Amino acid sequence: MFDTLSDRLAATFKNLRGKGRLSEADIDATAREIRIALLEADVALPVVRAFIKQVKERAAGSEVSQALNPAQQVIKIVNEELIGILGGETRRLRFAKNPPTVIMLAGLQGSGKTTLAGKLGHWLKGQGHAPLLVACDLQRPNAVNQLSIVAERAGVGIYAPQPGNGVGDPVQVAKDSVEFARQKQYDVVIVDTAGRLGIDQELMQQAADIRDAVSPDEVLFVVDAMIGQDAVNTAEAFRDGVGFDGVVLSKLDGDARGGAALSIAHVTGRQVMFASNGEKLDDFDAFHPDRMASRILGMGDMLTLIEKAEQTFSQQEAEKMASKLASKKGQDFTLDDFLAQMEQVRKMGSISKLLGMLPGMAQMKDQINNLDERDVDRTAAIIKSMTPAERADATIINGSRRARIARGSGVEVSAVKNLVERFFEARKMMSRMAQGGGMPGMPGMPGMGGGPGRQKKKQKQAKGKQRSGNPMKRKQQELEEAARREAADQGGNAFGLPAADQDKNFELPDEFKKFMG
Repeated sequence: MFDTLSDRLAATFKNLRGKGRLSEADIDATAREIRIALLEADVALPVVRAFIKQVKERAAGSEVSQALNPAQQVIKIVNEELIGILGGETRRLRFAKNPPTVIMLAGLQGSGKTTLAGKLGHWLKGQGHAPLLVACDLQRPNAVNQLSIVAERAGVGIYAPQPGNGVGDPVQVAKDSVEFARQKQYDVVIVDTAGRLGIDQELMQQAADIRDAVSPDEVLFVVDAMIGQDAVNTAEAFRDGVGFDGVVLSKLDGDARGGAALSIAHVTGRQVMFASNGEKLDDFDAFHPDRMASRILGMGDMLTLIEKAEQTFSQQEAEKMASKLASKKGQDFTLDDFLAQMEQVRKMGSISKLLGMLPGMAQMKDQINNLDERDVDRTAAIIKSMTPAERADATIINGSRRARIARGSGVEVSAVKNLVERFFEARKMMSRMAQGGGMPGMPGMPGMGGGPGRQKKKQKQAKGKQRSGNPMKRKQQELEEAARREAADQGGNAFGLPAADQDKNFELPDEFKKFMG
């Protein structure tokens, strides 16, 4: 969604690099480019004006003029101001002192409230809560049925006493759901309310009545991030008519310009709390302004990537794999282990999304977008077509075995050959890193491994004394060698000098005297 904005900002900052000092004209030109980039991204005009004013004031101050690298300082200012308009600090859910905590979802029809109720329930379940979804959208056809299916997929409870399709009283359902949750030991109640295609009095009144009936701890306004400036207008109308505590952005995986996400927190004064960026139940997470700003500026999002890895990989399994790789040349690491690691990575989500979180990957956007996610499935099919013996020892895979594996997995023989070769290379590299050898071809760095292997290599090279190509130096080396041998024969010490009792008679050879002057 923020690709266009990211590209424009990256081009703007590129023009600043290499400048020792920034003149007023440079700052004005940069501010102008940032303004155009934000307006093209459909950010609200009042937000753009406030943002540019802050950036210009700070860029003209001492923190840039006295900086060693003014371009980096300007990027830092833009990053901090972006975090500011996105809401500043991460806002967490408020939970009731006496359960159940009631969360009410409000928004227009089509904004994704029902799907988001399931995602929020799934996310809360992962946090150790017992959520209950409540069907209070009794007007939209099949809304109750849809919520039941979503709840089943998310593995959470559902309260839907009315069939919907225009039948039932949503206010009474909401009121009864709290008592039902209390009896059945649900600690979070998520109320899915009805929406309209646009703001109208009936919608506002029904939302206000439900709010008054259940006294929610959090009212979350669900907004479609793809509808642009109208999202901000709708949010303001809801804030004034019903009131809400936080914003949830849905459809962040779309290709719209995303200005609503940058505008809504600043305009409404309510922070964005959650973001939904896909169709799956897992495509949902807490909204972190600093991480979103980092992504927009092409700096990646390592913290989210680490969190996803921690949720997916178990510590025990990771230690087991590390011990296998640390074995002799990593030979204990088999194709079965390789397959298990691949499947763990797939659980973290889309490979292209994961790569997009790495710093600097914005420059490889086209390659990442063209990445074929099915390659992982093809690799898994090849490994699963092997016998247990072949997976345990890939060295036994010969030509006839490759042909059989290729037929079983529906690929070319060359694909099997390439996979096995890549496996050996990957195992060798990972084993070297696990043993503290660092990355192949890179010098050892403090705290990053790479020391022992390099030292051994250097010692091996230093074993044989190199002879100089210069005749004079070579002659000197030969004389030194002869002197050392003679001293050793006469009981000299380890440095080739004579023993202490021979010091009186010791004299440098004439050739040495000549070199010494």
